[in-house]
Amino acid sequence: MAIPIDYAQLAAAYAHNRAVHPAVLSRLHSFIVDHHAQRVLEVGCGTGNYIGALQQMTQTATRGIDPSPAMLDIARRRWPEVTFTIGRGEQIVSDQGSVDFVFSVDAIHHVTDVPNFFRAAYRVLEAGGSICTVTDSEEIIATRAPLSIYWPESVAPELARYHAIPLLRAWMEAAGFVDLRQETVEHAFDLHDSRPYRERVFSALWLIADEAFQRGLQRLEADLARGPVRCVARYVLLWGARET
Repeated sequence: MAIPIDYAQLAAAYAHNRAVHPAVLSRLHSFIVDHHAQRVLEVGCGTGNYIGALQQMTQTATRGIDPSPAMLDIARRRWPEVTFTIGRGEQIVSDQGSVDFVFSVDAIHHVTDVPNFFRAAYRVLEAGGSICTVTDSEEIIATRAPLSIYWPESVAPELARYHAIPLLRAWMEAAGFVDLRQETVEHAFDLHDSRPYRERVFSALWLIADEAFQRGLQRLEADLARGPVRCVARYVLLWGARET
C-alpha cells in the first residue's frame, strides 16, 4: 500500500536533492525583468529554491508561502533576504494589490481549494499584475522520464491528483484572469545517481506500494550500473493577468 507523505520528514532530502528546472527558472526570471515586477510571491515555495534564486538574480522584494514549517525553516536559513510565511495557497494573507507577480511551481495539485486560490491570487495582484502556474499535463505525467518509465504504477495516482490543464484554465478565467496562454518547457539531462529516487524526494513515489517502488528502484540502479540514464523534465506554464 502507499505510504502517507510526511513533508516534515522529507524537508532535508528535498533541500539536498531537488533543484530548479533551468528552463522554468529562466522563463520566470525573464518575465520579472521584462515586466519590471518589483513584488514577487511564490505559493508553495517549499525550501525556497525558486524564490530564493529569483531574489538573488533580480534583487526584487520577494515572499514565499508554504504550509510546511520544516520546509520553511530550511528556506529561511538558505535565503535570508526572502520573507517566508506559513500558509496555504487558498489563504494568501496580503493586502489587495500588493503584489506584481504570483507564481507556483509543481504545487497547484497540493492546494485544497484551487478556485479559491486563483481568486486569492487575483485579489493580491495589482491591476495589470500577472500569475504563472507551473504544473504537469496528463501527457507529461504519462511520459515522465524516469518516473513513469521505472515506476509506471505512479501514473494513475498522479493523474488522479493533478488537475487537467483545461480545468485550471477555466478556474483562472472564472477568477477574472485574462490573456491566458500556455507553453511547455523541457530540460534534458543525464542521471548518474539514484539517490533522489532512493530517498523518494518525488512525492509520486510515496503514492505507490513499497513493492512497486523497490522493483522500479532495482531496475533504475541496474541501468545506472551500465551508464547514465537519459531523462527529460517537462512542465506546462499557464500564464494569466489581472485586468488593468
